Amino acid sequence: MARVNFLTALRDAMAEEMRRDPRVFVMGEDMRNNLYGSSGGLLDEFGPERVLDVPLAESGVIGTAAGAAMVGMRPVVDITIAPFLYPACDQIVSIAAKSRYIYGGQTSVPVVIRACMFYNGGSAAQHSDRPYAMFMGIPGLKIVVPSDAYDAKALLKASIRDEDPVLFFEDFNVWGSAMRLPDDEDIILPLGKAAVKREGSDVTLFAVGGAVALSLAAAKVLEAEGISVEVIDPRTVKPLDVETVLASVRKTGRFVAVDPAHRTGSLASEIVATVSERLFGSLRAPPLRVCTPDTHIPFARGMEKGLFPTQDRIAAAVRHIMKGQG
Repeated sequence: MARVNFLTALRDAMAEEMRRDPRVFVMGEDMRNNLYGSSGGLLDEFGPERVLDVPLAESGVIGTAAGAAMVGMRPVVDITIAPFLYPACDQIVSIAAKSRYIYGGQTSVPVVIRACMFYNGGSAAQHSDRPYAMFMGIPGLKIVVPSDAYDAKALLKASIRDEDPVLFFEDFNVWGSAMRLPDDEDIILPLGKAAVKREGSDVTLFAVGGAVALSLAAAKVLEAEGISVEVIDPRTVKPLDVETVLASVRKTGRFVAVDPAHRTGSLASEIVATVSERLFGSLRAPPLRVCTPDTHIPFARGMEKGLFPTQDRIAAAVRHIMKGQG
């Protein structure tokens, strides 16, 4: 088993799927020269017809990919920065998400759109969004947010094989994380299945993307204080594995949702609402959210650092809810 980082895991997933299925091809900005570290060697192995560089024209790029998918290909688009999805919203929402439905199943749109969330690194307001929640209300889309290298590889492979369009959000803060992965195993995880990353009995921590590692670190600190924390990683934002979350909250009676996105309209808000609707009588304290405030992200690193969930903020929320306070 080799030690592989998040970006290499993505590269390996694409390469394995391109070898397995000749319909798979990749396209994106600077894919051929491996600018961002996830496409190394693909051009040499698969050639320029299956490794495409694209211009800064996101709407055209996504429209091209959706069209290719509708006629039988399986494109994987690296849109680079998550806010670059905004210029392509019409193609994503009106074409990719709706075509399978409006054509009565005569076509499907098996396109994967990779989008990295460059936050907490001085990327300023236009490049720092975490917009997965914005797309949650669009029927026809699947949304994936992996938190480590294993999940990144296994979920990307599953996304490429899926018949629906998948938005695959990568958290820049875990790009450099590494773990040992099987060398000769076709690892794949089903979309829509959460993972219990740590078992506990006092509080359920629901965390997404880069917040998972922070939540696990906070849980370790809290364990020394006698607080047992269960950490759940949804892996797939849509479809969302609600039943795994509810099973955990039935056991603990306390719930904290940790989400790097803005608080209003967030994944955290959605899952807190669901838990409150379904398990109101089982809750020992009001659920809490640890999110980013509803403000644009400043360029100044010192100002930015205090906005996102941190290990200390997560631990403080757990201590607070253990006192039975809202």
